[in-house]
Amino acid sequence: MFDTLTLAALPAEGEAIRPAIRAIAEQAIANASADVRARSWSGFDRDFSRLLGRSGFLGLTLPKCYGGAELGPFARFVVVEELLSAGAPVAAHWIADRQSAPLILNYGSEAQREYYIPRICRGELVFCIGMSEPGSGSDLASVRTRAERTAAGWRVNGQKIWTTNAAHGDYMIALLRTSGSAGDRHAGLSQLIIDLKAPGVTVRPITDLTGDAHFAEVFFEDVELPADALIGEEGEGWKQVTAELAFERSGPERIYSSVVLLDAWIAHLRDARRDDPATCALVGDFTARLGTLRAMSIACTARLALGESPVVEASLVKDLGTRFEQELPTRIGDDLASHPDEGVDAELYRTLLYVTHIAPSFSLRGGTREILRGIIARGMGLR
Repeated sequence: MFDTLTLAALPAEGEAIRPAIRAIAEQAIANASADVRARSWSGFDRDFSRLLGRSGFLGLTLPKCYGGAELGPFARFVVVEELLSAGAPVAAHWIADRQSAPLILNYGSEAQREYYIPRICRGELVFCIGMSEPGSGSDLASVRTRAERTAAGWRVNGQKIWTTNAAHGDYMIALLRTSGSAGDRHAGLSQLIIDLKAPGVTVRPITDLTGDAHFAEVFFEDVELPADALIGEEGEGWKQVTAELAFERSGPERIYSSVVLLDAWIAHLRDARRDDPATCALVGDFTARLGTLRAMSIACTARLALGESPVVEASLVKDLGTRFEQELPTRIGDDLASHPDEGVDAELYRTLLYVTHIAPSFSLRGGTREILRGIIARGMGLR
């Protein structure tokens, strides 16, 4: 059924950059505890992102004329894999490098490319994605926040929610309704770039179960935008978003969210000298599944390298990957609880608690499990 998801290997030019990015990542986490490194996704450090930019590790897939490296998706796979495996802070460049810059490159005007992409490659701009809205969840086609044409450009009114890093962001790329009504589904949607410091924009952080606040709700009240805020053609927003989500769903970020906890638990097993058959089977299960998911993610990367948009395959990787990420804290917690004779290091305990609390969000961000399975079913001809 998924004949296009064929195995691929990381090319030598991708592997060649691994030692350099590993050294930078290790330096970044040198004094960070495991529970801090487990926050890699939400770890916000503009200085570190600028260091990555100066070192040539941002914009790896982008043309050199806009400040990129033209190394392709495999090189980016290696960089993301090393940063997340170490637990380095990626939030300040994460969305801009992964989604915003490729979107602007593919659909934006030349003026937008020349202004935004070089700054993203230098790690200077923080972007957030405005898709989710109250009452619509992952049903993006039902968005109601509207941008209306004015004599000077656009006027935006409405609200977005669960917007990652909006409180720290410079710009939002928002999916907005520019014609028709929410009942028109995919028609009448467009993407616009919104300066988050513009008059009429209000950002309110949302504190999650862990006590962190990297989500936010964003309100727009008569926000005036210039005409060139529009990305691509008016009414083509749904097609653009669908392609954009393939970048978000297929990468190694969908399998490594809990990997710092996995490493800390295996270190605990070594210290406890526990190598009975049941423990080895559990470690083997985790390792085999992680290896399989990594191979699937590399296969999706190979499709991206060919210039394709593996929407169905990326949905499959994300669904299986987040299930794995969510199982890890539960099964590791059960394992530790079933060995009360072993003392659990406080750092491992804090890491387990953090990942356990944040794990429910893994299957929400980037599309819920129900939405992904609908896409997979449609790809299999079942809908």
